[in-house]
Amino acid sequence: MKKSITTNTSLGVSQFLIFGCYALGFWYGTKLTIDERDTYDIGTVLIVFFSVVIGAFSIGQASPNLKHVASARGAAYEVFKIIRKPRPIDSSSSDGFKPDKLQGEIEFKNIHFSYPSRPDTQILKGLNLKIQPGKTIALVGSSGCGKSTTIQLLQRFYDPAEGQITIDGHDIRTLNIKWMRENIGIVSQEPVLFATTIAGNIRYGRQDITDAEIEQAAKEANAYDFISKLPDRFNTMVGERGAQLSGGQKQRIAIARALARNPKILLLDEATSALDTQSESIVQAALDKARSGRTTIVIAHRLSTIRTADVIAGFENGLLVEQGTHDELMAQRGVYYALVTQQGYGRNDQEDETEEEETDFETDDDDVNFEKHDLEANDVENPIAGTEMVNWRSFRRMSNKRNINRASTKRCSEKNKRKKRKKAKKDKVEEKLPDVPYSRILALNKPEFCYIVVGVITAAIRGGVSPAFAVLFGKIIGAFGEQDTVKRSQNTMMYSLLFLLLGVISLITYIIEGFMFAKSGEALTMRLRSLSFKALLQQEIGWFDDHRNGIGVLLTRLATDASQVKGATGSRLGLLTMTIVTLVTSIVIAFVYSWQLTLLILASIPFIAAAEAISLKSMTGHAAKDQKALEEAGRISTEAVENIRTVVALTSEDRFFETYKISLEAPYRDSLKKAPIKGLTYGIAQSSNFFINAAVFRFGAWLIAHCFINFEQLYITFTVVIFAAMTVGQANSLAPDFGKSKVSAQRIFLLLDRKPPIDSYSEEGEKLEKFEGNIELRDIHFVYPTRAEVQVLQGLSIKVSKGQTLALVGSSGCGKSTSIQLLERFYDPGSGQVFADGVDTKSLHIQWLRSRLGLVQQEPILFDCSIAENIQYGDNSRVVSQEEVEEAAKAANIHNFIYNLPEKYNTRVGDKGAQLSGGQKQRIAIARALVRKPAVLLLDEATSALDTESEKIVQQALDHARKGRTCIVIAHRLSTIQNSDIIAVIRNGKVMEQGTHSQLLGLKGFYYELVNAQVAH
Repeated sequence: MKKSITTNTSLGVSQFLIFGCYALGFWYGTKLTIDERDTYDIGTVLIVFFSVVIGAFSIGQASPNLKHVASARGAAYEVFKIIRKPRPIDSSSSDGFKPDKLQGEIEFKNIHFSYPSRPDTQILKGLNLKIQPGKTIALVGSSGCGKSTTIQLLQRFYDPAEGQITIDGHDIRTLNIKWMRENIGIVSQEPVLFATTIAGNIRYGRQDITDAEIEQAAKEANAYDFISKLPDRFNTMVGERGAQLSGGQKQRIAIARALARNPKILLLDEATSALDTQSESIVQAALDKARSGRTTIVIAHRLSTIRTADVIAGFENGLLVEQGTHDELMAQRGVYYALVTQQGYGRNDQEDETEEEETDFETDDDDVNFEKHDLEANDVENPIAGTEMVNWRSFRRMSNKRNINRASTKRCSEKNKRKKRKKAKKDKVEEKLPDVPYSRILALNKPEFCYIVVGVITAAIRGGVSPAFAVLFGKIIGAFGEQDTVKRSQNTMMYSLLFLLLGVISLITYIIEGFMFAKSGEALTMRLRSLSFKALLQQEIGWFDDHRNGIGVLLTRLATDASQVKGATGSRLGLLTMTIVTLVTSIVIAFVYSWQLTLLILASIPFIAAAEAISLKSMTGHAAKDQKALEEAGRISTEAVENIRTVVALTSEDRFFETYKISLEAPYRDSLKKAPIKGLTYGIAQSSNFFINAAVFRFGAWLIAHCFINFEQLYITFTVVIFAAMTVGQANSLAPDFGKSKVSAQRIFLLLDRKPPIDSYSEEGEKLEKFEGNIELRDIHFVYPTRAEVQVLQGLSIKVSKGQTLALVGSSGCGKSTSIQLLERFYDPGSGQVFADGVDTKSLHIQWLRSRLGLVQQEPILFDCSIAENIQYGDNSRVVSQEEVEEAAKAANIHNFIYNLPEKYNTRVGDKGAQLSGGQKQRIAIARALVRKPAVLLLDEATSALDTESEKIVQQALDHARKGRTCIVIAHRLSTIQNSDIIAVIRNGKVMEQGTHSQLLGLKGFYYELVNAQVAH
């Protein structure tokens, strides 16, 4: 608003100065023609005057663009601030040493480090660690002790405050950053995939990798079989952040990406955390093979992952407190010994080790198959979550001939589906934007109606300034014909003062109009942004699964569309009003003074209007194309910045930069194409003035010669129409903004008019007086909207009563997390019903239902605010007190950590909790769920990111929290689920068997086989 008011005030001042110059010029010109009659005459005065007038109008035409210059300067300040920002760690720099050969000897020397955002919190306090080339070192310790920080320092995400890190004796600060990172492979705890194909994601590991090498990397990561069963195989799109895949599948693709790089140094930060036991053993074998000849740093909680490491290093409070082999550290009875015993392992008791080791029941792709339809490969948890690989050694015990035929039929069916999908893609017509009547766009500004009315009235007054000026101009020209010098001086003085009055009117109208339209326009922008954002939050989860509704696309629309619509409302009405008043007044005046000359001028207007119409149409058409192209650029930039750590680790900055540039090529080429059209129409509009001038003066001379009009009438008629045309032309310079405004309004109305099938803001539905927590899923069939051909749940029926704990186990992609999402009403089943206390959840008030459920997910999401605010987000129906926040934090075993931070509960966690370790984020997410005091607690791998010590304490807290509550648990570890009231084994989208731990072992069925497989592992 300040910018708009300032701009319009500046325009008003400039108009006042211009009219003041006219007044001064004519008054002084008259004086010169009287005082220096021999030197100055009317011709000289007019030459000087017209030179000033043309120059002034040129400035006037430039004035509306001053606000764009101001906006550009503001944007440029931020852009250049980033471009010129000193980069102590510059990945684009070609400086630095590139050794001919990398051995892989790594050493940390007296490292002290604090994160820039929390300089008062010391993470590493004098770390000294040496890693021999080709050896594997495992880093262990409680969550937040500095393990992951060590890996980030090695990749030069940060530089230590003190100390030195060397590779092969070279300080890493002297090495070329890109070269160094290209020789490091990383698999993180929370794998990040990009919104491209599976092959494209693996190719991020190494740009020049062949298709054969991609397949080989996938095989080594135990990902090839589930990929090969997908309809589009390696060309399958994974969605934003890999949302279309299950956690285990994402992790395996991330491992394949690291193996594709063939790195000299391998960093594994909980690389197998998302895998089930059998897949972990296979992938771990692949990683063990990959570790051969490489320096490897492993961070892992599972003993099976780290016990075979050459060296195990124990961290505590940012210091290395012990290191050695498994047996050596067990003998020392230090940090490592404490962690091992907390897991239930004995130092030399092999039997205890196998029996008590943490159990993982999601036997992903190598499960024993017990039903003949297992080969149908359609039990997926997410839209394209993987299909089952047959364990042939177990399967041979079965009669398999019929199933093999079914598998063959299935493959043929999948080929036919692929062909149909490709044909459908070709035949697919792009969704068109709705036609939006102008009245509906204006209705958006209804609350600011009074401001718009005042602004329009002011614009109408300003519209009369130009014709009034033209009349005064003609009159003052006529005054020069007066022979009486005294009368001439009086007349020119009067007209000069009237010029000054027009300047004052222009100043006042510009200021008032600027305020009124700034108020109405910015209020509209604010309202539309709020409505659009609310509408985004209102949509069902399936809508976001659609690639057309990607994060970058939606954010670009939210940022630009709302601000552009204002160009079609108040200011547009003011512009139209001013233009109409100017034209009508000018034409009336022109007809009064010379109807013959006016008709000639009006006859030429259709040609000018046609040129302007062509220009406007081309601008409107290109606006939609530009918007779509810029949305794609927004998606790319958002994805790169959101996942910057992964991008940097993969040395893919240049690749994203090139992709971003390519996305800008289309609007750039379109701009080049439309430039000649715009230039042609602009040239026609400008040249038409000269053609009209030629015709007018020729015809005007004839009219004067035949005594139809006099000299004054000619000038009044001419100037009133020409100055009106200049004013209209100046107004039409804003026409392209209207084209963009209309497209933006169409996009916003498309969003606002959409009625989601699951409306998060709906006030319909029943609110139960007392919610007990009895949950039932009855004969559920479900497919994800974006993958309608893949059946996820195929008749799932399961029931849990008040206060009971239900554990869901099964292969990755079998439908466990899908069941929880259906209970939350993120989606609705295709058939079947979900009941809460015997009531179909579709008939319940959706916000009420969700407020009774507490959810802790496998990958916890925190918001960029304080720790206290993140916990308070757990219950938005009331004000959560600080005492409740601290109570929940204590229950989640995070209070002591928070209390030792400089700002305690007011500490900001960063984007997605980036300032915290995985375990710390998970515990805050658990505290957030507990503060809600939910009737039903949903734990989807709630302790997967915790170290052993924290897991044990948090599990006790969760066990306490489960009392009196219904609880549904998805977990890999035996310690988490063996005490559950009901354990349900899900297979191919339905429950195969259920019962207690002992009952299922007694059945000696699928669950029994899983446990035996774990014990053997």
